[in-house]
Amino acid sequence: MSDFFETARLRETVLAAWAASPARFREDANAEEDFALGGYRDRLVVELAQNAADAALRAGVPGRLRLTLDGDVLLAANTGAPLDTAGVEGLSTLRASGKKDEAGAAGRFGVGFAAVVSVTDAPSVASRKTGGVRWSREETTALVASRPELAAELAGRDGHVPLLRLPLPDDSLRVPDGFDTVVRLPLRDSAAVDAVRRMLEEAGPALPLALPALEAVEIEIGGSERTISAGGWHVVTESGAYTPEQVAELFADRPTEERARPYWEVRWAVKLDAGSGEPMIRARDTGVPRVVHAPTPSDEPLDLPALLIATFPMTTDRRHVASGPLTDFLVTRAAEAYVRLLGELPKTPALLDLVPGLMGKGRLDAAIRREIIERLPGTPLLPAMSGVLPGSEARAVLGSQEFLDTIAEMVPGLLPSGWATRHPALATLGVRRVEIADVVDMLSGDAVADATPSWWRSVYAVLPADDLESIAAIPVPLADGRLVRGPRGTLILSGESSGSSAFSGDSAGPSATPHALDPALLAPLGLRIVHPDAVHPLLLRLGAAEATPRTVLEDPLTHAAVSESLDSADPEPVAQAVLALVDAAGLTAGEAPWLAELALRGADGELYPAGELLLAQGSLAGLIDPEVPFGVAAPDLVDRYGPAVLAATGVLDGFAVVNDADVLLDPAECDHELDLEDEWIEAVLDLLPDLDVPPVALEFTAVRDLEYVADWPSALALLSRPPLRAALRPLRLIVSGETVEVPSYTAWWLSRHPVVDGRRPTSLRLPSGDPLLFGLYGDAPAAVDEEALKLIGVRSTLDELLASRGGPEELLDLLADASVEVDRAQLRGLWTAIAGVDPSRVSPPTAVRAVLKGQVTVADVEDGPVVVEAPDLLALVEDRPLVLAPFDLAEALSEVLDLPLVGEIVAGAVTSSGAEKPVPAEVRSLLPSAPLTYVEHDELLVDGRPVPWRFFEGKVHASGVEGLARGLAWAAGQWTDRLAVAALLREPARVPLLLAEADLDPVTPV
Repeated sequence: MSDFFETARLRETVLAAWAASPARFREDANAEEDFALGGYRDRLVVELAQNAADAALRAGVPGRLRLTLDGDVLLAANTGAPLDTAGVEGLSTLRASGKKDEAGAAGRFGVGFAAVVSVTDAPSVASRKTGGVRWSREETTALVASRPELAAELAGRDGHVPLLRLPLPDDSLRVPDGFDTVVRLPLRDSAAVDAVRRMLEEAGPALPLALPALEAVEIEIGGSERTISAGGWHVVTESGAYTPEQVAELFADRPTEERARPYWEVRWAVKLDAGSGEPMIRARDTGVPRVVHAPTPSDEPLDLPALLIATFPMTTDRRHVASGPLTDFLVTRAAEAYVRLLGELPKTPALLDLVPGLMGKGRLDAAIRREIIERLPGTPLLPAMSGVLPGSEARAVLGSQEFLDTIAEMVPGLLPSGWATRHPALATLGVRRVEIADVVDMLSGDAVADATPSWWRSVYAVLPADDLESIAAIPVPLADGRLVRGPRGTLILSGESSGSSAFSGDSAGPSATPHALDPALLAPLGLRIVHPDAVHPLLLRLGAAEATPRTVLEDPLTHAAVSESLDSADPEPVAQAVLALVDAAGLTAGEAPWLAELALRGADGELYPAGELLLAQGSLAGLIDPEVPFGVAAPDLVDRYGPAVLAATGVLDGFAVVNDADVLLDPAECDHELDLEDEWIEAVLDLLPDLDVPPVALEFTAVRDLEYVADWPSALALLSRPPLRAALRPLRLIVSGETVEVPSYTAWWLSRHPVVDGRRPTSLRLPSGDPLLFGLYGDAPAAVDEEALKLIGVRSTLDELLASRGGPEELLDLLADASVEVDRAQLRGLWTAIAGVDPSRVSPPTAVRAVLKGQVTVADVEDGPVVVEAPDLLALVEDRPLVLAPFDLAEALSEVLDLPLVGEIVAGAVTSSGAEKPVPAEVRSLLPSAPLTYVEHDELLVDGRPVPWRFFEGKVHASGVEGLARGLAWAAGQWTDRLAVAALLREPARVPLLLAEADLDPVTPV
């Protein structure tokens, strides 16, 4: 067996060193075990690829590596420089790389081959030109055991020896055809086989990208083959040599051999989609873990969507990048290279996904991100429509490309439509987001001074319309040459009145212009009419209105022209325009009450507001007082426009009617210029409880100019018929969420004025009204509709009168009027009804209708009228005015009138003596509940005055038959039978007949 690599010399040198210093043996054993089980435990494939790349680089040939897992053996065949003595020394030493002087070599620490120890106990290497070498744990153990000096150290290691320190010659290993060197690794056990298979399956493009000397890595596992290459990746590389000054500054804290390799390299790689050519950013799509490669993978996280390979200094475990000035220097170079990478990639919005955010997954990741972000805003990366610009000069606007093309001259640095997204990278790049509202603001002033109406229409066609508020101020060219801000308040001429529409698909303008909408005719109104070449459907969505006759009339400028027409030097053009619109719109009288301000000529040649003109042949002209200040419409106006159009404008044909909706009944808010309107509101509010919020009338209808009527019989005939009759009906109010009815304005006004036969309606009663009201109220004329009369206050029934506000007091006032005749039966009925009124609704009267010594009279309260509650007290107050009603209502009536009951002003005590006697049995047959005895007096005295009877302290006191009969009937609760009891007492023989008559009484239902 040849020993080309001088393995015997190497072995003896190492064994001698160990024998001389057993601690050196322990140190080498521990170091190899640490590297194999620690920092390089899962780097086998990477380290084999690194050695293959360095061999290819050394030989200057394309690198090729083939990894074959065949059962429990892994073969790694590569092209390139063969294994030599220096290489064997490098493989058989720790921390002493044989490549330290090779520029561009990946291996630089001298420990990578230790990764094989994690899976095998007998690795071997052979080159086609130089032969082979092997290592063996078993043979190394035997050689160590042969040295007594090392026996103690070996005994404590359980077979773990530094096998790579003792190489052995090997001529048995054959290099596969097409390759220059092969590594053979018999795998230790099934766990090692599984680990190697996993590492082979996970191997990806990071290998050839990190080791560019390798053009391809072929992997074969159990007959299945695949090839890994760097194809489809965009790579940017930056490299250089350190100056002596940089070495002194940056390597002060680095090991000596690192300072001996004074060059650096940074490489970024991004995988590109085969179809679109755009970068692929997801790790699962690229097959590359998100870690820093230095140049082989570390455990240093890097969440940027690109592969970073750089000559970062590593910690002793080769897992993490060491901090320090050298790393800081390379972080800056990595950021510069990344910015260059972004500049070389296709200029598509996918580029934004490569712009990093500030938050990294580790200290190094965050440091690189900060450096990149600092450079991005000033770097020309973005394909603005005026050329590639840095983000700080670019502008992003949401909208279609058509829209952006239209506004490109107004917005410098504008990005294409695909870039105007909500991507956070735009802010990182320094791109200013221009909102649509800002673009709209730019479309003004000198920039668009020469823009044609058709150009504006092209803007409307491409303007983003998903947020109407943002574009609400877009300028609009008018037919009169003005340019106004925002479509709201503008009008678009329409053919609606002729049955056609202003728009058909994307038509350029109105399809018809009715005579009423002739721009020349409408010019005096000062309307903002959109230029026909600028008309577009978007304007309607933004608040423009189709210029139908009605919308033109409703325009605030039309309102202003009407209200100012009377003060105009020449109101005739305004009048012609408005009358033509009213005609075309088909307005009816009262539909637009504000038109009553329009200045029109009267027959006398003077100007009047339309609401102060009468139609000479109208129904109202013959009703009003000739002295009131109304004019008569000029005859030529009537001939030209007709009575209906003039009436719709406010000229008075019949009564003018005010129609309104959602009216707040507040004197400060409600003003329809109606006579006594404030007083009516106060009267209505008096009918309602105290409210925090004024009530609202959903619909309000009122007749105007009632104060000017002279012919009330004719006027009432008109008012009592439709449509004016609607103004008489009660007004419905919303009060605290509930609906309440109150008198309408028209009905209230009529009720307060002498409009019915020269008398106020509230002083009259219907011909068919309640008989109890006869004499109290005058008779209303039968010729007028009774329902209409009721609506304006003519009285109908006593119950309705008492239920109305102020009705009870009105009735009491009438009863206190001595000129009003009331008979006794009528009076009893009235007192009976008044007794049912809530006392809180009545102020105590100063005089009342009463009975004095049998005569109905009016008595002042100072004359001492009393309410009689019991018949046995009548004799005690026969000199006083008596208020008489059914005795069971006496107490209630006393409270309503605030008058005393008789029992409150007299004692009513029996002051004479009598004898107690039994009640005749015959009486008990008629009065079953009568008392068993009574007290008979020769002369009964009560409070010293002779009376016929008294029911006092539960006893009936009487003198004479009539008194006894009344006392017993009252005590038995059968007061109405008092006359029958008197007859029975006078003629006891008539008892059988009276009882027989009683048996014939009808049965009272229970």
